[in-house]
Amino acid sequence: MTMVSVEPGPGGLGEAVAVLRQWQDEGAPMQLHPGDLGWFWRSGAQATAAAVRTWSRDGRILAVGLLDGPGLLRLTTAPAARQDEALARRLVEDVTRPGRGVLPAGSMNIEAPMDALVQDLLIEEGWQPDEPWTPLRRDLTDPVPDPGVRIEVAGPDRADDFAAVHRAAFDGSRAMARHWHAMAAGLPYADARTLIAYDDGGAAVAAVTVWSAGPGRPGLLEPMGVHRDHRRRGHGAAIGVAAAAALRDLGSSSALVCTPSANAGAVAAYRAAGFEERPAVRDLRGEISPAGA
Repeated sequence: MTMVSVEPGPGGLGEAVAVLRQWQDEGAPMQLHPGDLGWFWRSGAQATAAAVRTWSRDGRILAVGLLDGPGLLRLTTAPAARQDEALARRLVEDVTRPGRGVLPAGSMNIEAPMDALVQDLLIEEGWQPDEPWTPLRRDLTDPVPDPGVRIEVAGPDRADDFAAVHRAAFDGSRAMARHWHAMAAGLPYADARTLIAYDDGGAAVAAVTVWSAGPGRPGLLEPMGVHRDHRRRGHGAAIGVAAAAALRDLGSSSALVCTPSANAGAVAAYRAAGFEERPAVRDLRGEISPAGA
């Protein structure tokens, strides 16, 4: 019954991706998705492995965490273990004590499913809810209409277009074609597609990568962006519709995305693409003391 926490290494990423696929289910709260690991893979397998932690008991993975940047840990558990007190207390101990090697000291955010006991325990430790995020979902039971713009599935020959749109869509982005190639070489990309929207003049105006978790499970949009020079022309809604269609072709039961609630333009674009808002979710923010052991 010993709980074991490990950094799986590149060779262990396949198991982490596999359990994350199994944990995706309709009706589940927004949680870490295999596509989140897939998008992180743009930094390479070694960097992805260094950012992942797994918690296992009796050889079975019960929790997976992704250090998604220096200040955010994205954490989820097996659905049946959401209220497992022993697991939740071990997670809180490990993430709040720098000596455990999961998180550094300082100000941190932790994302966890809203129905997980670890949320309650962190709040008891003084962690506070941070800014709200809005999850959105589109059911994929019925066929998806044509998006009304030219959509291309990106391969190696369009990696430059994807990177250019990403740089123009996200402030501070340094995306390059090599990042797309690294992402496409990752395990999760076997069930993914990158789509690029082009306007009538042939300019790349929007891009999205969609990630399937397998037939009959929710798929994820991560990331979706519209070139800053081509906004307010319906391209966000169009690429959102195309993303939903691609996930349906991959067998997904629904398409999921999560965006800061303060980003009203993004929320409106997803709604225009047929996505419905779900209850807001919040990370928890706290200070990790360097004295933790």
